[in-house]
Amino acid sequence: ISTNALMEQLHLKYQQKPWTETLKLVHFCMDKPLGRPVSNAPDGPLLSCMEKIQRTLNAKSLFSVVNRLESLSKQKGLNAHVSPSGTACYITSNMFYIEVQLENDGEVMDVKLAHLGEPPVVCDDLVQHLRMKNYDAFGKILEDLSNLYQIPGNSEMKAKGYLALQALEKDLYLMSLLDRTQDVNRVTEVLHGKVGHLVPRTGGTPMNIEFYISPYQVLEAELNPGSQVCGTKTVVTVEGTDTLHKLPLSPLLVDSQAGEDSNPVFLPLTDELSMDLPAFFVLKFHHPIPISSSSIEEIESLTGMGIQITGLKLAPLYELIVQSTLNEKCSEDLSTHKSCFFVSLPDCPKHCYFINKTSEKLDLAGALVSKIPFSHPKCIPGVIEILRHQVAYNSLISSCVSEKHINEDDSELLYFEVVPYKDTSFSVFFIHPVKENLACVIIDVITSRDVQCHLHLNPQDPTLNSSDDFLTRAMKRCMSVPVVMRAIFRNAAKMKADS
Repeated sequence: ISTNALMEQLHLKYQQKPWTETLKLVHFCMDKPLGRPVSNAPDGPLLSCMEKIQRTLNAKSLFSVVNRLESLSKQKGLNAHVSPSGTACYITSNMFYIEVQLENDGEVMDVKLAHLGEPPVVCDDLVQHLRMKNYDAFGKILEDLSNLYQIPGNSEMKAKGYLALQALEKDLYLMSLLDRTQDVNRVTEVLHGKVGHLVPRTGGTPMNIEFYISPYQVLEAELNPGSQVCGTKTVVTVEGTDTLHKLPLSPLLVDSQAGEDSNPVFLPLTDELSMDLPAFFVLKFHHPIPISSSSIEEIESLTGMGIQITGLKLAPLYELIVQSTLNEKCSEDLSTHKSCFFVSLPDCPKHCYFINKTSEKLDLAGALVSKIPFSHPKCIPGVIEILRHQVAYNSLISSCVSEKHINEDDSELLYFEVVPYKDTSFSVFFIHPVKENLACVIIDVITSRDVQCHLHLNPQDPTLNSSDDFLTRAMKRCMSVPVVMRAIFRNAAKMKADS
C-alpha cells in the first residue's frame, strides 16, 4: 500500500473522533516506562525531543507542572497518576509512593513520601526542589529511592533490604554520638568524629557522611557565614548483589557507650538479629577517590569483602591523583599525561612543579574507588579514618596541580619536583636559594591530622632559617605544598638580607 493511500485511510478513520480522544491515545501509547535505553527504542527520538521541550519550558501552570511530573516519573521507570481534581500527582512503585499536592495555579503545597508499610511523611527537600523548579535534583532523588529496592527477589525481600538499611543508619547515628560534647562544631566532627559529620536520611535524600575538610575550606566557611562549604562526603545506602550476605535487621550497638578501648560495643550477629540477603551496604562517593593499593588492602581487611566489584584497575597513584584533580579543577578537558604545572602565589615568583607520576613499586600504585561495600557497622570508624588519611595525602599532591601547564609569561620561576618517597610520604626537591645544590623537604602524612615535614640540605650549604617544627606547623595550617615552599624561600631571603 502506498504512503498516500495509508495516510488517506488514517485520515478517514480518525476524522470523526474529537481531538481529546487523539490526545488520550498519544498519552496511552507513551504511558509505559521504557524497558530499554532511549537510544535503542523506536520512539527514542520522540521521547528525547519531549524531554528537551520539558526542560526548556518553565512549568508555571497546573497542567504543565503535572505534565512535567508525569514525564519525569516515566523517565525514571516509575508510574504516575493524577487525582480526579487534578491537584494531586502520585508517583508510585511497588515499594513506595510520593504524593505531590498542588495549588490550582501549579504552586507546590506539600510533598509526602511513604515506604511500604510506613505512614506518609512530609519531605522538605522534595518540596524545596519542586518549588524551585529544580527537576534534575527531584529526578535524582527518584533514582535514589528506586535504587534502595534494586535487590533480587520479591517485595518481601526488598522490604528486608530496606529494614537492614534502617538498622545500619540507627547504629551509625548512635556511633556519631559517642565521645561527643554538646558544644562540638561541624568541622571538629568532620575531622575527629568516629564517623565524621553524619547527616541522617531525610525523605528522599540518603544519609551522608562528611569526613574531611581542608583548612582553606574551613577558612572560607569562617569568612562567609551561612555559606554551604562542603568537604569530602560519602553516601550510605544498600545495593543488590548476586551473592548472599548476612545483614543486621535491627540495630546492634549496645546503648551509646564505648567499650574499655573506646571502640563501640555491638551485639553478636545472631540469626534472630540478621538475615542472609542478596545485598550489601555501600559507601558511595560523588566522585571516585584515588586510593593507594595498601589502603585498599586495609579497607578489604576491615570490611571482610573485596572492593574489586567496582572494576578497579591499578595505576600509578600520582597519575590518578593528577587526573582526578584536573577533572575537578578544569571545565575543559586537559591531557592527564601532563606532569608540569605552574602555580601562582601572591608576593612570590611563580612556581613550576614537576610531578613524577611513574613508579614501579606496587605499594605506590592505586585505583579510583567509587564505592566501598560492607556488611557490618563496626568497620565504619576504621574505614573513615583510612579515607581521611588518603584524602589528606591526595590534597597535598593536588595542591601542586593546576590547570596551567604552559608558562604564559617570562617571569621568574622557582622549580620543584614532587617524588614519591614511601606509601604515606613524598619528597619535594628544589634548588638551594643561595647555592646551586639540591635541597629537599620530606613530607610525611602520618594521619589526616598529623603531617610532619623534614628539611634536608647539603651539610656545606647555609641554613634556610626554616626549622622542621616551623615547616610542620605551617603545613598543618594550610595543607598546601606551594604555600610551605613560599615560606621557605621567604625565610631564606630575609636571612640573606639581614646578613
